[in-house]
Parts: sequence; C-alpha cells; structure tokens
Amino acid sequence: MNCDTPTIIGVDVGSGSVRAGIFNLNGELLAHATREITLFRSAGSMVEQSSSEIWQAVCDCIKTAIARAGAAPDSWRALASTPPVRWWVVGENDAPLAVGPSEDPNRDIIVWMDHRATGQAEKINATRHPVLQYVGGIISPEMETPKILWAEGEPPADLSAGATLF
Repeated sequence: MNCDTPTIIGVDVGSGSVRAGIFNLNGELLAHATREITLFRSAGSMVEQSSSEIWQAVCDCIKTAIARAGAAPDSWRALASTPPVRWWVVGENDAPLAVGPSEDPNRDIIVWMDHRATGQAEKINATRHPVLQYVGGIISPEMETPKILWAEGEPPADLSAGATLF
C-alpha cells in the first residue's frame, strides 16, 4: 500500500475485546488488530471494566493496525466507532471512581450485562406504565433507567460525591 493512501479507522469496543480496522476509501479492509479486555465479575451479578485498560487497548489496536496496513499515521480521513454500552464514572479532575464494592478505581465502568439494578427494574415493571410498551413490555436491569435509579439510591460512597456518569 502507498503510505499516502487515505484511510478510515474503524474501532469496536466489545464486551471482551477491542478491535480496530484500517480501510481504504472503497471500504476494503487493509489490516486489523484485536486486544482482549478484562471483565471483572462480582457477587450480585455485577460486571465491571477499566476505562484505562480499554483506552490503552484502543490506542494499541489502532497503532498496530496502522503499522500492519503500512499506512502513514496521518493518512486517516475518518474515524468510526461503535457506541459503548457502558457506564463510565469519573470524579474530580476526571479521576476514575470505583463503581462497586471492590472500591478499586480501576473498575470504573458498569458493563451493559451488569444486573446490580434488578430491584430497580422490578419496581419500574411493577408500575405497568404504558411507556413500557416501547421496550417490549418490561424493562431489563441491563437498560439505562434502572441503573440511573441504582446510582441515585444505592451507590458506593465515591459515586455520591460529585461523580459524573457517561
């Protein structure tokens, strides 16, 4: 490949790995890279990840895929990324905050498959509110609304002190 060829970077942050691909402007895959990421599992169906680990994996995958494609680091014209279905929590100065009983600030992400908000989902479903028809009749603890209610009512101490959730 000509190092000056324009490229597009695609990034997918999945539940167990990060993937990056380098494509030409015709959509042909030139190279890719994958890095596994850790899922921390705790009692109560809690599933957490580390934003630092994910960010490092994203950077590593992009660098590796660019090198494998033989592309110039500044050849990219667009970056496409899948939206992560996670809750990332930061405190003052964007410092990571623990989201569970481990109190480990490296475990600062609540993963989509986390069920810590089961009680909140049950309370919502008990209302039988007509809006539930838009989510298949019941809300899952994997959805955002129960997790918001959990964060308001049962968070670790760190979450209640000026935390920002993304």
